[in-house]
Amino acid sequence: MTPQALLLAFELVGVFAFALDGALTAMRWAHLDLFGVVALGVVTAVGGGILRDVLLGELPPATFRTWYYLATATAGALLAFWAHRLLARMTRPILVFDTIGLSLFSVTGAQVAYEAGIGAGQAILLGGLTGVGGGTLRDVLVRRVPSILTGGLYAVPALLGAAIAVTGPLLGLSVTVAALAGGLWCAVLRTGGVIRGWHAPRATLESPRALDE
Repeated sequence: MTPQALLLAFELVGVFAFALDGALTAMRWAHLDLFGVVALGVVTAVGGGILRDVLLGELPPATFRTWYYLATATAGALLAFWAHRLLARMTRPILVFDTIGLSLFSVTGAQVAYEAGIGAGQAILLGGLTGVGGGTLRDVLVRRVPSILTGGLYAVPALLGAAIAVTGPLLGLSVTVAALAGGLWCAVLRTGGVIRGWHAPRATLESPRALDE
């Protein structure tokens, strides 16, 4: 399998996982009908990639140049809708799908951006955006504080995975090995943040009332 074909396969797996995650989140946080659930699943799955392509000047975005991105996203959202009772019995299903999507999208987004000819730093930023963009749009649409603002590890794992995916080949690693390593570290950090309570450093300030006292 060529690197381009492997990258596409990773992206489609990420699309499917994020569609499941977005649809399950929509059903958990909002009372939506079939159309609403599918719409939220599709937005979660392809939103980050669309933002990346727009910033790269790749117009129309890849989502609208082919059929398989939207088809994969729709299939994932429909599966979540029809099998939500079964998925709800799984242990932390939303975390699992969200972690898979975040890991794959941050890695593939960064590699796609770097192959488009931009610098390594910019590619890492766009990889992070690809990973968190769809989930952020989903959270806004269901009137929920976006995950990247709630103090947990979300954007940091995405940026780390993107950094490994971009810098690995520059240090002599193959594109495939760098992608797998970046996705693995992103998944480990994201999962640890949720289960173990890890979080980025926080600044603690006293409230104005406490200062007056």
